[in-house]
Amino acid sequence: MSEDDPERKATPIPALTDPDRLRSLDETRLDAVPDEAFDRFARLVGDLLDVPVALVSLVDADRQFFPGATGLPQPWAARRETPLSHSFCQHVVDIEVPMVLPDARLYPRVRLNLAIEDLGVVAYAGMPLTDLEGRVLGSLCAIDSKPRAWTKEQLRTLADLAAACSSELRLRIAVRSAEQARRRAEEAHDRLAMLAGMSEMLGGTLDVTTAVDRLAHAMVPLLADWCLITLVDPAGRPRSISGVHRDGERRGDLARFATLLTTGLGQESLIRSVLRSGRPVMRGSAGIEDVARGTTRPELVPLAERLGVGSHVTVPITAVGDRVIGAVTLVNRPGRRGFDASDLRTAQDIGVRAGQAVGNSRLYGEQRHVAEVLQHSMLPVLPTVSGMELAARYLPAADRVEVGGDWYDAFVQPDGELIAAIGDVAGHDIEAAATMGQLRNLVRGNAYGRDDPVEELVANLDRAIGGLRVPTVATAVLARVRPADGGLRVCWCNAGHPPPLLIRADGTVSVAEGRGPLLGLTRPPRRTGRTLTLAPGDTLLLHTDGLIERRDQPIDEGQAELLEQLAADGPAVPLAVLCDRLLAAAHRREDDVAVLALRAG
Repeated sequence: MSEDDPERKATPIPALTDPDRLRSLDETRLDAVPDEAFDRFARLVGDLLDVPVALVSLVDADRQFFPGATGLPQPWAARRETPLSHSFCQHVVDIEVPMVLPDARLYPRVRLNLAIEDLGVVAYAGMPLTDLEGRVLGSLCAIDSKPRAWTKEQLRTLADLAAACSSELRLRIAVRSAEQARRRAEEAHDRLAMLAGMSEMLGGTLDVTTAVDRLAHAMVPLLADWCLITLVDPAGRPRSISGVHRDGERRGDLARFATLLTTGLGQESLIRSVLRSGRPVMRGSAGIEDVARGTTRPELVPLAERLGVGSHVTVPITAVGDRVIGAVTLVNRPGRRGFDASDLRTAQDIGVRAGQAVGNSRLYGEQRHVAEVLQHSMLPVLPTVSGMELAARYLPAADRVEVGGDWYDAFVQPDGELIAAIGDVAGHDIEAAATMGQLRNLVRGNAYGRDDPVEELVANLDRAIGGLRVPTVATAVLARVRPADGGLRVCWCNAGHPPPLLIRADGTVSVAEGRGPLLGLTRPPRRTGRTLTLAPGDTLLLHTDGLIERRDQPIDEGQAELLEQLAADGPAVPLAVLCDRLLAAAHRREDDVAVLALRAG
């Protein structure tokens, strides 16, 4: 059957052209080129599910492309993309749930898809890859060239890997957003450095004429070759227009131009448009014709020719409540670069300052907000588990943006047992947070649904970090908690992390000794597990080193101070209150702090 056969034509999928989804996809900055991180996911799928082809497939409006791939036949392996006529993954985007096909030739949705003939796709299992808003960007898929009965274990493994892969995608998007926010903040900082003096200058006088004159001289020639400042009366009519020209010989021409313009603004005048709508107007390339169209006084045209018009921008002067009380017009003569978006933003800032005499800048607020959202999106919601109480807190270092490498996690296994973990990735930036997200998801994927001893889970984690080439050295404590003899039995393994602390119901406080080597070492060590029992009322406290580490004292002293504090607080303090007190006491924080507390019921 040919590609042009009517039966081959698929019904368009609306989700593929969703603007928000495509914007999110674009923010990953991925394309039809190999990406080592996603190639690792594909190889891992191929190895664990024993399939010949595995793909990290992202789907845009008219194609699918593979930043991660293994086993594709040529020429597709070189192209790293296919048209939608060869795409199964577009249907995962459409249905937003896993699509599992033992034999695709038997399913009406895909049985005519050209991927069956050209790529040898017969058995297919695809798990959605999502952004932070849950929009499906593509699929992590396993493919076989012959019919296959996918097992529950295989699908669970694929789902776990898809969750980790989605985390990587989200981090790429978040890093892109944070980079953009950082650039905007830096640009805002530069503008504020220039405008800070202007705010003080405008606030230094109550005389409107003096303020307008100072404003005009501050803008020329720094921002423009000449400028006009228009103020309106309560009815919105121009009350006065004044300006400054960088060329002293043109002052007379500009004064005459401003006088005539006060009563000579035509209906097509750009200044009148800004006064009426409150929206700025910019012409990066302009000429005398703009003046001719916007005035009722012909004398203004030769004046404008002598003043020089190559580009211009006009922004509103706004008072409280966004009421337009005037306009600022900046003009560059031919030969000077045309105004751009950055100049427009600066001019709008000037308009706000001129109208309100104050500046409400955010500087790094957006960057901090993006970083905070990134961090907290990776901190889990603690589960509710019968027979135990859980509480956790995260606090970034006091002098850094709200993102770092500290993390905690707690989740319930299918058999009802609890897995609790805490860890610390080196660094205090978005890269550390990205690595932290990968590590946390590796812990989840490695431990969920398995009853291996905790030391074996940590050993598996060592192997995964090495095999997936996660670029980090980290510390962690992993614990398995299960009911036993009216209390809780805790099996735990420490990989280079500050040891857990025990707060017994009788008030005694102790350190649970047993600390092994770091995670991520070149040669993974042999791991050792430990076991302890929590009676009703006993508390196990996991924390990162930010709680006890100070630049001006040994870490042992910080741990001793923490033990004294816990003993003074007593065993009856509610866990949430205990966590809050611990963070409040961590004054002069030089590192991020994460705390996870568990109490036997």
